[in-house]
Amino acid sequence: MPELSYREAVRDAMSEAMRRDEDVFIMGEDIAEMGGSMGVTQGMLDEFGPERVRNSPISEMAIVGAGIGAAVAGMRPIVEIMYQDFTTLAMEQIVNQAAKHRYMSGGQIKVPLTIRTQGGAGWSPGAQHAQQLEAWFVHVPGLKVVFPSTPEDARGLLWSSIYDDNPVLFFEHRTLYGLKGEVPKELEPIEIGKARIHREGEDVTVVATGRLVHEAVAAAKEAEKDGISVEIYDPRTLQPLDEETLIASVKKTNRCVVAHEAVTRMGWGAEVAALVQEQAFDYLDAPVGRVGAKFTPLPFAPVMEEFVIPHAKDVLAAVKRAVGRNGE
Repeated sequence: MPELSYREAVRDAMSEAMRRDEDVFIMGEDIAEMGGSMGVTQGMLDEFGPERVRNSPISEMAIVGAGIGAAVAGMRPIVEIMYQDFTTLAMEQIVNQAAKHRYMSGGQIKVPLTIRTQGGAGWSPGAQHAQQLEAWFVHVPGLKVVFPSTPEDARGLLWSSIYDDNPVLFFEHRTLYGLKGEVPKELEPIEIGKARIHREGEDVTVVATGRLVHEAVAAAKEAEKDGISVEIYDPRTLQPLDEETLIASVKKTNRCVVAHEAVTRMGWGAEVAALVQEQAFDYLDAPVGRVGAKFTPLPFAPVMEEFVIPHAKDVLAAVKRAVGRNGE
């Protein structure tokens, strides 16, 4: 199979959709000549022109609002919010408009809008350009929330997001853009709501998202040296969540750790912990562990940033606590 970077996989899904379907277009700040702040849309202006690769004003509310209008009118827009932090400026449009129209119209109005955005720490962006806010949107009925961790999943899930008749928040992590991986030669859609088991294991299930999937893989390799077998569950889609695969994994391993880069307090992992407790309590041999960022705005200084966000060593420590080896 060919190898693509995460960045190339996202671009490939959008480009292929635009080649096949004139109703698909992209819009956002600096996405045309500049190719986006992270270079994801580079070259697309040359192929598709300024009518379908549209630079927008610096107004996230206008970007999402125009996207909603285009979607309701029958198009399939992809809008880019340059930084995940700036979704805060479009919350009214996302939460009160995009998420509600289909329900309030009795299904007569569809909103096939894909909202791409990126975030995450790892390069000292500071407190206003690196938040992980996915838990806010999982809380809103009417939205779907996707967070792929590999090039293959990014390409297949973005295609499915574009052709879903509901609004989809599509989260990308900036430190994954250079990650390379094999993808099918032909673009294959990946069903929204289906998890992926990256690694089979017997002793503990680690539920991880985004960058933390790769930190969890590293932790699992270290744990294996101590005879601990770790299963890694990547939801890929946070809403809807593949509960069946999650609960089956926990019932097999009897332990669970949830890991994400967002702050632990009220994070998406708290919902997973509650769900596991409700549906697999009799199978648990230890409390559900949680790994996340410390409860503070992200520091600018690299050494402090590294201190605040979770890494493989934090996942490994939680795994060892789960199996009763906290002294190691």
